[in-house]
Amino acid sequence: MPNPADQVRFVLVAPTHPGNIGASARAIKTMGFSRLVVVRPRHPDYREHPDAVALATGAADVLAASATFAVLTEALAGVRTAFAMTGYDRQFGPPLSDLRSCAEEAATRAIHAGEEIAFVFGTERSGLENEDVERCQRSCAIPANPAFSSLNLAQAVQVAAYECQLALRGVPAVHERQRRFGPEESVAPIEALEGFYAHFEQALVAVGALDPGEPKRLMQRVRRLFNRARPTQTEIDVLRGVTAAIIESRADRAGRKRGR
Repeated sequence: MPNPADQVRFVLVAPTHPGNIGASARAIKTMGFSRLVVVRPRHPDYREHPDAVALATGAADVLAASATFAVLTEALAGVRTAFAMTGYDRQFGPPLSDLRSCAEEAATRAIHAGEEIAFVFGTERSGLENEDVERCQRSCAIPANPAFSSLNLAQAVQVAAYECQLALRGVPAVHERQRRFGPEESVAPIEALEGFYAHFEQALVAVGALDPGEPKRLMQRVRRLFNRARPTQTEIDVLRGVTAAIIESRADRAGRKRGR
């Protein structure tokens, strides 16, 4: 059987200090994980940076193998559930939960549904941007001292990796429902959701429900709705068929094809 830990990735968005990337590599390796992803690092050569190499110590292999992307959506390719690590609730982001319950959900999804999971961390000074949180399906916080809740990036990664490996150990290998009824269809991956959001926005503009000049947070509300619903790939395909018909009727599409 595949190792569920290999289905979990830790994503650092716009880290500014190479040392934090190296320390994060060490943090996840000590908990049995190996997938480190970095988005828009300030230092593109962080893998060879002396501070990163020094703080990675025995996890130099994880640091060297880390993947780098320009945007978060690329870093989340294949992921079906992404957990935004944030210290406070966002107006249009997923509801905030504590890290332990999120780690338990992550472990259950990785083992029972075979899902790809991501824990997403923001830049050191300001954390995740609202847009990045809205691209995740869950928001989770590390319970800390309300009077001083600031954690170093690598410390936050360490705590999340610890909770996740603890949860993976506690989930039974075979779920009773799976044993009786077979595996359920997995939720759609994030790239499928992003494609649907872009398509749905076109449909809203086409029918006059959305003014691109004054969007009024409509698409943020749409994202929040579908993050709660967790549609499957089949359901997304159905919805995209509907949006295609809104943008251009089937008869018009057929006529256009005949005219080629």
